[in-house]
Amino acid sequence: MRFEDLNLSNEILRAIADMGFEEPSPIQAQAIPYILKGEDVIGQAQTGTGKTASFGIPILEMVNPNENSLQALVLCPTRELAIQVSEELRKLSKYKHSVKILPIYGGQPIERQIKALKKGIQIVIGTPGRVIDHINRRTLKMENVKMVILDEADEMLDMGFREDIESILEKTSKERQTIFFSATMPKEILDLTKKYQNNPQLVKVVRKELTVPNIEQFYLEVKEKSKLEVLSRLIDMYNPKLSVVFCNTKKRVDELVGNLQARGYFADGLHGDMKQAQRDNVMAKFRNVTVEILVATDVAARGLDIDDVEAVFNYDMPQDEEYYVHRIGRTGRAGKTGRAFTFVVGREIYKLKDIQRYTKTKVKLHQIPSISDIEEIKTNLFLDKVRSVLEEGHLGKYISWIEKLTEEEYTSLDVAAALLKISMGESLNKEDISIEEEFEDTGAEPGMVRLFINVGKKQKISARDIVGTIAGETGIAGKLIGAIDIYDKYTFVEVPREHAKDVLTIMKNNKIKGNKINIEPANKKR
Repeated sequence: MRFEDLNLSNEILRAIADMGFEEPSPIQAQAIPYILKGEDVIGQAQTGTGKTASFGIPILEMVNPNENSLQALVLCPTRELAIQVSEELRKLSKYKHSVKILPIYGGQPIERQIKALKKGIQIVIGTPGRVIDHINRRTLKMENVKMVILDEADEMLDMGFREDIESILEKTSKERQTIFFSATMPKEILDLTKKYQNNPQLVKVVRKELTVPNIEQFYLEVKEKSKLEVLSRLIDMYNPKLSVVFCNTKKRVDELVGNLQARGYFADGLHGDMKQAQRDNVMAKFRNVTVEILVATDVAARGLDIDDVEAVFNYDMPQDEEYYVHRIGRTGRAGKTGRAFTFVVGREIYKLKDIQRYTKTKVKLHQIPSISDIEEIKTNLFLDKVRSVLEEGHLGKYISWIEKLTEEEYTSLDVAAALLKISMGESLNKEDISIEEEFEDTGAEPGMVRLFINVGKKQKISARDIVGTIAGETGIAGKLIGAIDIYDKYTFVEVPREHAKDVLTIMKNNKIKGNKINIEPANKKR
């Protein structure tokens, strides 16, 4: 299916094309037609499946730009998600100039939001607490709301927003269209759907089990800016005869191909904007190994059936678990072994856990190769070539050239070392990637940092207060927050290592349940 098959307006199709997406993800293909018909929908989908566009595209198609009142409300558990959804809708509404979108959340001056609302907003994306605040102030009028979307509904319930959600829904017309998106479907969600939806359509993507015994699967935790360097090192380290690198957009494919070619790799790209003749030409080069690295989007790589692909790289985390299955299936064919590497940035580690759960496979952590690792591998490969040449013989004229240097008081060993240095030095990249260890061992679980907060049971603090405040202030999803131990006068809480610095910065001198707090990395001895 293509986006054109969904009967979308030209403005939306142009915006989608600019964003570089070639076809709807499985959840989009199922949900968009139902929502456009005005039906209530329950969508079971994880973050990263393209669910935002599943409701964002129909909202933009159905909102009346000539009507200056609030028509669609999207509720999100955290301000971070509210901002993300708002940014996605702004990109999709690039050519719908009359549609006004506003995110509203805690931590931002409410006066600024009130001023924006007074100008007339058709779509609001907000956290439940701040939405309730605006409703009570009468700065958010709900009488013309035609659509309400609950994004990550299970997360909102985990954070204790059920009363707020019900209060908001009660203030809207019973004729409204109500859409729930949730990664899981606990009883609480099902109770809400029965109470507030009318014959909802259930949309859920069925995952296939992955059976790829010949493929070793690895993941690397990287920073976005380090991806190119890490990819280069892995290619140098394993030296695959042929490899496929997957990106999520056409723009990303073109950028990466240019970067790889600039580094001297034999790379070319494959995506939906290319004419058939161009695609055939690239594939012919890949088959005869004139091109060793094929950079492709998921759509373009369909039907790719080449037995000698030794490695697959997920340069971008796949949008859907199914895409992961299709991608890594490009290697390990015809009884041969293959390797699959997935680059994970920050919170994407939780998306990887979803992939492992659905595919019932273990993806192992792979350390980023260091400069010395690459030097050793390259040197060994080079020395193997030297041995082959020595065994072949026919070195007469070369020996005479070396003898001239040895007459200048250089030993033959010195000359051989200098030639090796010249040969190796041209291709080694001296920029190293350091993995920052900003925190000592705080006694937390692997990948987490344990923090100390100077409030506890005597201040009537609960785990929900801790999760709600940290999630609300920092934008971290509540489910990412780990173990919480509450004592009389203090509390320990574990947060993902990559977010620990932000939590400390944002929460310093903040308040939990009206109590000004001090927060710092825990001492393991405590």
